[in-house]
Amino acid sequence: MRLILLGPPGAGKGTQAQRLVSKHHIVQLSTGDMLRAAVKAGTPVGTKVKDIMDRGDLCPDALVVAIVADRIEEPDAKNGFILDGFPRTEAQAAALDRMLAEKGLALDGVVELKVDEDILIRRIENRVAEMTARGEPLRKDDNPEVLKTRLHAYRGQTAPLIHYYRDKGMLRTVDGMAPVEEVARAIEAILTKPKQRAAMQPTSTKSSKPQKTRQKSVKSVRKAAPKTTAKVKKSAAKAAKKVAKKVAKKAVKTAKAATKGGKKGQKRRPAGTGRRARG
Repeated sequence: MRLILLGPPGAGKGTQAQRLVSKHHIVQLSTGDMLRAAVKAGTPVGTKVKDIMDRGDLCPDALVVAIVADRIEEPDAKNGFILDGFPRTEAQAAALDRMLAEKGLALDGVVELKVDEDILIRRIENRVAEMTARGEPLRKDDNPEVLKTRLHAYRGQTAPLIHYYRDKGMLRTVDGMAPVEEVARAIEAILTKPKQRAAMQPTSTKSSKPQKTRQKSVKSVRKAAPKTTAKVKKSAAKAAKKVAKKVAKKAVKTAKAATKGGKKGQKRRPAGTGRRARG
């Protein structure tokens, strides 16, 4: 299973990703974690990443794709993966598609967790108020203003991916405002549909048998056509020969009859001549 979860901050992507990882024994791949791991491992790609990060620049798409390509080759990713934080732009999505195609792989699905941003902000505000009342420390992301900034960045940069994958016919949308269990069931339903279609393929193969039989019959008819034509020609020739023979035979018989009639006339003529002489 190779999956991308899309949705703004606070949509619950992390929660759903953890459930999928546990259930399907796949890995959640965070580009941030992969970049740091590559730097720590001192790989050739990691060395390039370190230089870029030290300068405070963003890693180019080609470099991030190269890190993802290396990571999905590792044993723990053989059952599949969920990409977290990548792709973020259409250019990255196109680069990811090319990389997977080169490996003979493809995404199994792209799921968008659709949420109401205003409700998300109110949730954060309520959570901050409750935690403050209980005297609990706040996390950095428990800040309505920070969330608004992140939502704005998402709309400008990552949201276009929704149109990209929708145009490719890969996008499926789930109500991210539903309870966690309902969202999980909706995602599972989406992921099992391709398997159901694959399971139905043998049935469609069976239904194609009549078509194959018809094709076979047409071939047999075409194959037999020359033989049939030859037989017809042979029969016609035989019949024509028979008729010609019959006509010839009849002609000979008629000729003989005519000859015989001529001889009889010749015999009668002298007798007639003698009668006229006597008169």
